[in-house]
Amino acid sequence: MPKTTSPAPTSDLESSVGAAVGAQTEPTGAEAGAGSVSGAGSVSGAGSEAGAGPEAAAPKRTRRGRPGYDRETLINKATEVFVSRGYDGTSMDTVARELGITKSAIYHHVKSKEELLHLAINRGISALDSAVEDERQRTGLTALERLRAAVHASVVILIEYHHSVTLLLRVRGNSDVEREALEQRRKIDDKIRALVAEAIGEGGLRSDFTPGLITRLLFGMVNSITEWYRPSYPVDPEAIADAVTSMAFNGLEA
Repeated sequence: MPKTTSPAPTSDLESSVGAAVGAQTEPTGAEAGAGSVSGAGSVSGAGSEAGAGPEAAAPKRTRRGRPGYDRETLINKATEVFVSRGYDGTSMDTVARELGITKSAIYHHVKSKEELLHLAINRGISALDSAVEDERQRTGLTALERLRAAVHASVVILIEYHHSVTLLLRVRGNSDVEREALEQRRKIDDKIRALVAEAIGEGGLRSDFTPGLITRLLFGMVNSITEWYRPSYPVDPEAIADAVTSMAFNGLEA
C-alpha cells in the first residue's frame, strides 16, 4: 500500500471491514480481492528524512486497527456467539462487542439480526440436505446401504458445521426465519424416513418398528453429538461417524 505523508484517521467501519461488499472506499494494491482485512497493519508518518531534526530519531509509531471480518467470517463468528449466548438473548450490540467491531460494520454485510440467523443456520442445513440427497439418489445400492451412507454423511456434516447445526436444533419457530428452518429440517427427516421405509420393504431393516420411530432414534443419536462434541475432541470425525453408524444399525438390521 503506498505511504502517505499525513494519514487521516480511519473510521471504525473502514478499520474493521475495509474489504466488505459495497464498502464506501475502493481497495487498493494488495487489498484488492482480499477476503478479509488484517487490521494489524501499520502506517508510518513522514519526517524520517535526513536532517529532519531530533524528532527523526524517535521510534516510528504504529497504528493498530480492529480485526477485520469478511462476510463468511462474520457469519462464522456470529454463529458461535448465538450458540454460546442463545439467539433470543443476543443483541446486535452483543455480537458487535464480541467480534470487536461496530454495529455499522455488521450492517454493512447483513440487514438485520434475523438475516444473520438465516445465514448462520442455512450453512449447516444446506450441507445436510445435499449430503442426504446425494446418498438417497445413489444407484446400485440397496436402501439399507444408502441409509447407512446418509447417516454417516450426516454425522460428518454435523461435526464440520457444528455451530450451525447446533443453532438449527435449538430454534423453536418463534420467527419466520426459524419456521423456515424447521420446515427445511422436516424435509430432511422426510427423506430419511422414506429411505427407512424402503429398507424395511426390502427386508433390510426389522419391521417391528415404524419408519418414523426408527428415524427419530437414528437422528436422536446423531443430533446428540452437538451436546458433547468440541473441536478438541481426540477422535477423528470419520471415526465418530463409523461408530454411530455401526452402533445404530447393528441393533436394527434384520
